[in-house]
Amino acid sequence: MQRGAGVRLWDRDGKEYLDAAAGLWCVNIGYGRTEVAESIRKQAEDLAFFHIFSSMSNEPAIRLADRLLSLAPPQMSRVFFGNSGSDANDTQVKVAWYYNHLRGKPNKRKIISRHRSYHGSTVMAASLTGLPELHHRFGLPLPEVVHVEAPDLYRGQRDDESEEAYATRLAADLDRRITEEGPDNVAAFIAEPIMGTGGVLMPPRTYFPAVREVLDRHDVLLIADEVICGFGRLGEMFGSYVYDIEPDMMTVAKGLTSGYLPMSACLISAKIWDVLASEAKAGDPFWHGYTYSAHPLAAAAAHANLDILEEEDLTAAAAARGPELLAAIKSAANACDIVGDVRGRGLMVGVELVADRSRKTPFPADAGAAPKVMKACLKRGLILRALPGGTTLAFSPPLCITTADIEEAGTLFAEALNEAAGELKPAA
Repeated sequence: MQRGAGVRLWDRDGKEYLDAAAGLWCVNIGYGRTEVAESIRKQAEDLAFFHIFSSMSNEPAIRLADRLLSLAPPQMSRVFFGNSGSDANDTQVKVAWYYNHLRGKPNKRKIISRHRSYHGSTVMAASLTGLPELHHRFGLPLPEVVHVEAPDLYRGQRDDESEEAYATRLAADLDRRITEEGPDNVAAFIAEPIMGTGGVLMPPRTYFPAVREVLDRHDVLLIADEVICGFGRLGEMFGSYVYDIEPDMMTVAKGLTSGYLPMSACLISAKIWDVLASEAKAGDPFWHGYTYSAHPLAAAAAHANLDILEEEDLTAAAAARGPELLAAIKSAANACDIVGDVRGRGLMVGVELVADRSRKTPFPADAGAAPKVMKACLKRGLILRALPGGTTLAFSPPLCITTADIEEAGTLFAEALNEAAGELKPAA
């Protein structure tokens, strides 16, 4: 790729693409925003870099921390900056361990995640991730990480079960797992509001309140991984607002800078900060940090990005365009019998492919169903993501996408589906 503007990309041969994936779920404001480039240039002239070790900091990062706390749920109290969602989730685990150590509960170390979740690709973050592809041949997950069932309204919910009953069953499964591991050994539960890379899996109604009740009963922290869902993608600033999540910790990245520079942040609640601030002894600080934490250029980019999100009300735009995107994709899918389910919220939609729609029969693993559709889309100038497992495609376009762009994407997707279906039906 050589150039980008809005929702469009051009490769080195001049071919144009409509990027319905926003890079890797991240280019929320769209490509080519010169305001962000200018903010980076100005900051580079003043202070291109300094670290945050030994009580140092820089003004863009300080102001950004304050700004993030003004947007986040009110219980959030402090911010630690990193460089990616992966390292931020590593940091959250270390904060949870440090918090429990200071409380005299050093054995509370296990982290419960969910099958099919995605939390990053470092050793700890890949362990948290519930995808076998990230564990195979790496000796992962680490023993401190265990997984429970993921919510899946398409395949997991029983025919005679309401969403509320399904949520209660999933919460009971989590309760059993905490009891099996021993509450004195479990530090935290980590979850994405909508599970992204694992299939765009949406939680059933009442799921997170039911989970919160279980965690409170066992003194277990809740980490909300907002790396994909944050900064407007679901039609609210954070997924936690959409699904009544009350996190003790929040992980953000991607939409924080819209990918213009690498940056992530860990937000922690006052409950955690009060213990860290009051119980840490002199000479025993939180020994953790990265060379590029709170990088001033990344902070400047984040401010310019948030300015655009707020001034152009792109969160409201995502809420308005979301139903249009879902309708366009459903229209394309209804005419092609290899689509089993279309689901989503805001500008985040998943399309699950099946060999038999009436029976929800999946394609064989070696059929490569989603990659075939993705390739057919790419040929037509439409960029989607084929998710791990090979049966689900994801749409997550920049929040500045227009109605005309959505109509174009729907037309191209319909053509690609029909082309791929001709190849896939013999495999079914």
